[in-house]
This record gives sequence, structure tokens and C-alpha cells, in this order.
Amino acid sequence: MKHNRIKGTLRSYLRWPLLLGILLIVMNIQIYTVDLKAGLILSVYVAVYLIIALLLYHFKRAALLHDLIEYSMRFHVTVNQVAEELDIPLSILGPDGRCIWENKQFHQTFSEHLRKKYLITDAIAVLTPDALPESADSNKEIHFHNEEIFYKAILQRVDLEKAPEETKKQAGEIGIGDVLYVIYVYDETEIVHYIRENYDQRLDVGLLYIDNYEESLDTVDDVRRSLLAALIDRKINKYMLKIDAITRKMEKDKYIFLFQHKYLSKLQGDKFSLLDEIRGISAGEDISITISMGIGIQADTFRKRQEYARSAMDLALARGGDQVVIKTKDNILYYGGKSIQQQKNTRVKARVKAHALRDSIENADNIIIMGHTLPDVDAIGGAIGIYRIAQSLGKPTHIVVNQVTSSLAPLLQLFKNNKDYPEDLFITGEAAREFIGNGNSALLVVVDVNRPSYTDEPSLLSMTSSLVVIDHHRQTGESFDNPTLSYIEPFASSASEMVAEIVQYAGEEIRLRAAEADALYSGIMIDTNNFMNKPGVRTFEAVAFLRRSGADIMRIRKMFRSDLAEYKVRAEAIQNMELFMDAYAIAPCNADNCISPTIVGAKIADELLDIKGMKASFVLTAYEGKIYISARSIDELNVQVVMEKLGGGGHITSAGTQLSDCTLEEGAEKIRTILTKMKEEGDIE
Repeated sequence: MKHNRIKGTLRSYLRWPLLLGILLIVMNIQIYTVDLKAGLILSVYVAVYLIIALLLYHFKRAALLHDLIEYSMRFHVTVNQVAEELDIPLSILGPDGRCIWENKQFHQTFSEHLRKKYLITDAIAVLTPDALPESADSNKEIHFHNEEIFYKAILQRVDLEKAPEETKKQAGEIGIGDVLYVIYVYDETEIVHYIRENYDQRLDVGLLYIDNYEESLDTVDDVRRSLLAALIDRKINKYMLKIDAITRKMEKDKYIFLFQHKYLSKLQGDKFSLLDEIRGISAGEDISITISMGIGIQADTFRKRQEYARSAMDLALARGGDQVVIKTKDNILYYGGKSIQQQKNTRVKARVKAHALRDSIENADNIIIMGHTLPDVDAIGGAIGIYRIAQSLGKPTHIVVNQVTSSLAPLLQLFKNNKDYPEDLFITGEAAREFIGNGNSALLVVVDVNRPSYTDEPSLLSMTSSLVVIDHHRQTGESFDNPTLSYIEPFASSASEMVAEIVQYAGEEIRLRAAEADALYSGIMIDTNNFMNKPGVRTFEAVAFLRRSGADIMRIRKMFRSDLAEYKVRAEAIQNMELFMDAYAIAPCNADNCISPTIVGAKIADELLDIKGMKASFVLTAYEGKIYISARSIDELNVQVVMEKLGGGGHITSAGTQLSDCTLEEGAEKIRTILTKMKEEGDIE
């Protein structure tokens, strides 16, 4: 039969005796020429050799083929048995992802409960059609786990188009097409265990600062002072002992600690209870001691982790302290931040920042001042104060205002058509770009915002040689890159309060005019909701300075009176307000007929807090394709944390955010979801 033919190297070896017979015949002819008798004798032997060779070739060929087939079958059975008994799970799939063969180990591990010709996704869910290799040269490696056992699957593609015709014919007979997939599965549980153990044993770096150490100790007598310091130190060391941390005291109010990464989840689980323990220590009447912690993780070197920890600590302090910030390469986590930061009475920092700002202005040729998107009275009030400093130093100065809201318009009228101020005092972002583009050294001063994406004209940030940031909002993960001067004080009531202090220390020749004092006073008044929200000692000291500079309260009050349409919108929003969890007001604001809907929303949020039993208010306003949320509280909820979960920020008692591709109801539902989750996790009562 055709299939029984011997081919290849074996066939050549069987023909070698016949080929050697030809060589003997040639040799026999040569001998005849030498000796006839010797030639005859050799001819007899050559004839016998050829007869035997022909007989062996024809009659033993079948026996040899039989032995080869028997050996091949035994080898095939052995290979099949080895594959069948292999400890590694092995499976072969058809082009449709159905299993056409599997060994015992694969069957016992993954498909014991399945019928024949099952889809591989029924046995291993992650092996979807997209996971199969696209070519024979590109094997794929997939990791998955089943409960506590971890596996690595290697997928290999076999193209039968390149196989012999007989193999392709057999594959066609059983209907498996032109492609097969071979799957090898390895148990890598032990490797994963060691990787995790190694990761858990990595040392994380943490910094711990006592926020108000000096202020707290100054309130107690000398006898109790040492006892109070020892109590704080004891609580810190006892807490660190629970996580087997190495703790060292760098200064009287600063600690550094190292701990294994596996304990971080424990600290996160108890929400860093050390914050509450330290806050529970009473240093005097209405004074609580607070701490801040910065932790750096997921860096390749100790130095990098220490840098992360320091950045996290800077962020914690900039956000007002009494919290923990965990920083990785790509993420920042916040814990705590429940208490309202105690305002510091010392003005040393304000004086230092004022001198640094003056130096920056003197070294620049042009000054550009900018607030946040849709600037409010506080942003422009602070900008006016910076303008007065720059003008007193003889520097060309402009303030960027891209869009004027109804609440801001009365303030701007103080400076427009006023002979004491240039007509181009307020310019658009486009005009500011042209002004900076003249090649001179320009200084950009950003007030009332510390997030680049929230500035009124973000493109200016990359065009100026120097940058100064002055703000009173808590910092988030987004910040400016390498500002020349950064003055961020979360305890301040407003940016106008901070600028009013700076003006007092910037130089004796700097004198505010009445309109400028009105602007700064207005900024403080609006941001504190007529001194009801977060005013401090320094707030009223700044107000006293502004009154001495010519601020007129009656003129300011007339300037910010509301019209009848706005009152109707506010009344409608309060009427449609939803009381969630019996303590949180969620109100939609339909302010389409108002010039500045977002300002109206903020006013409504402030008014809702006057309702008895109200812990926080959230007002949602639709404006220019976005949903603006104004969040307010008195002291029972950190609305900044709520807004940060929606991508915003602000203060403990005043915060907000913007939502894109969202409706009013969807925004309200997001707030409900966040409040519900915070209550379940124990963050709110």
C-alpha cells in the first residue's frame, strides 16, 4: 500500500547493500584484467552477495516496517501516557475555544464538573476569546486565581496549515479546523506568597508632627507642661509599638517612624485612631492638641519613600493639619481632618511672606494677577490688594477677569470709569497673553485658588517666569509646579484677609485707597457670610485695618443687595429642598434667569444652615453644561472630604465641585451615595 512505503533516511540505508554490490562488480572487472582465475572466483562471491542483498531487501522489508510501526505505536502510547499523567494541567482547544482534549490533572483541577467539549471559559473564566494568541509566534501568559490558589496559564497557538497533508486531513475528519490552542497551567501560589511576603516586609517611612505644640503648652502652667509633653510622647510611642515601628524623636514636636508595609492596612482599618487619641488630650479651655502624619509608600528606595513622606506631610499641613496623608507615585489618600484648625495669632509668617512678595514684584517687569474660574468678590478683593502693592512699587499691573458675574459687577464698577485707575486694569486672558508675550520678565500672582486647573486662565502658568500663590483653601493632590512663593493658610477666613495682612507688612509707602479697602473688606465679608463662617481674631484685626483705610460698611452693603428675581430663586430652592438622613439638605437650584447662578447657589447653601438641626447643605446648580455644587456646614461635617470624593475641594465648612456630563438628579444621587457610605464606615454619625 502507498501508506506502507518506507521513505527518507531509512530507505537509503536499506539500499546501501545494493549500491555496494555495484562497487564489487566494478572491482571484479578490474581483477579480470589482472588474473582470469581470480576474477572467476570473485564473480561467484559477488553473485552470492547480490542474491542475498536482493532477498534481504525484498523479504525483510515488511518485517522491518512492522517493527518500526510497532515501535512507533509503543512510543505514541508512551507519549500519550506521559501527557495524560503529567502533573501540570494541560488542555488542547479548538478554534472556537472548546476543549477537545485534556489530561487528568486539568480535568481534576478545573473541569471535573463539566461535560465533554465544554467552553474553556466555563472552566477558567479569564480565558476569554480575546485572551487566545493571535499567531503562533506570540504566546500569551495570563495570571488568575481560584480562592487562595494562584495560577499562571501559558497559551500557545498551533497553525495546522503548516502541518503535513495527512495531519491536516485527519484534523479535518474530526472537525477541528486549521487552528489549535494548547494551554499549560502552572501553580504559582508559593511564588505569589513569597512576593507578597517580601512586599509586606518592605519598610514604609512616616513623619509625625504635632500641629500646635507650642500653642498648647503655653496655655498650661509649668508643672503640667512636662506632664502634658510626656503624655503626648507616651501615646505616640504606645501606638507605634502596636505596629512594631521604629520611632525616633527628631525635635520636640517632630517624629520619624519606620514600619513594615503589612501594618498599613491595620492603620487604615482603624482610621488612624491616634488622631482621636491625641485630640482627646485637653491642654486647656477649648484647646485640643492635634497631629499630622505623612507616609510614603511604594517607592524603590528609602530615600524616595522619605521624599514621599515629606511631600505628604507638607500636604497635610497645607490642608490644616489633624490628618494623615499617604502618598505613592500615582496616588494620594487622606484620613482625618475632622477638626477646625486653630488660628495662630502670630503674624511672623505673614511678615516673611510679605517681604518675599515685595522682592518678587521688584524683580519683575510686569505683574499679572489672576483668581479662579468665575472669580468672586474674595478673589478680586485679594487681587486689588496685590495691585496696590505693585502700583506702589511702580510696576505695570493687570488683573485677569474672563467673565463677570452679577455678584462681582458692583465691585468692578468701583474701578471702571475711575480716573485713579487705568481703563485696562481688568483684562481678559487673551489680552494677558499678549501683554506677557512682549519678552519682558513677568510675575504671575494667583489668589484664592491653589489648583492649576481651576485658575481663570491656565495657559498663563507656563508663560511667566515667576509664580506666587496666595490662598486660604486646603490643598489637594493637584498643585502648582515650583512656585517662586507659596502662601497657603487654611485657617484664614479668606484670601482678602491674607492680602490685607500682607499689605500692612509690604512697605511703609503702601497705602490703600478707599475703593481698595472696600474691595478687601467685601471679600472678607462675603467669604465669611457676614462674619458668621470661620472668622478669627486676625480676621477682625484685618477688618479694623481696612476700616482705618477708609472702608465704608454702608457703601458695601448697598453694593451687594440682591434683586427680586434672585430672592424668588432662593425661595424656590429652599421649598424644593430634600432633607436626607434628617440632617443634610440637598437642594436643586433653578437659577437660569439669574446672571450668576453659581453665586446664588452658594447663598442658598449658606441660608439652609440657619435651619435648626441642619448639619450640612448641598445646593446643585446647572450652568454652562456643568453641575456646580456648593457645600456648607457649621462644624458637624467636613464637607471638604465629601467634595473631594467628587473631584472638588475647599474647607471643612465650605467646599464645592463641578460635575461634567451629569444631571441635577444624578449629582444629588452621588451626594446621597457618598453620605451613606461615610455613615456606614463611621465617618459621620
